[in-house]
Amino acid sequence: MAQLIVRNVEVDLVRRLRQRAAEHGHSAEEEHRQLLRAALRSEGLLDHLARMPEAGADADFERRRDLPRDVSL
Repeated sequence: MAQLIVRNVEVDLVRRLRQRAAEHGHSAEEEHRQLLRAALRSEGLLDHLARMPEAGADADFERRRDLPRDVSL
């Protein structure tokens, strides 16, 4: 396994990391690993949308304008 050293981390950030680790019942180092895994595994919405298969032509999803309806208030 590789090691990662992070320098010049704000005191408040370290405090919050330690607090979060305590809430999850593990060390700050393990919390740091889990946060890194989650951040690097997550994908953005655009990436997700780009992988969606084609589902038809744009015309298939156009709103119909020929169905006006009366609205009573």
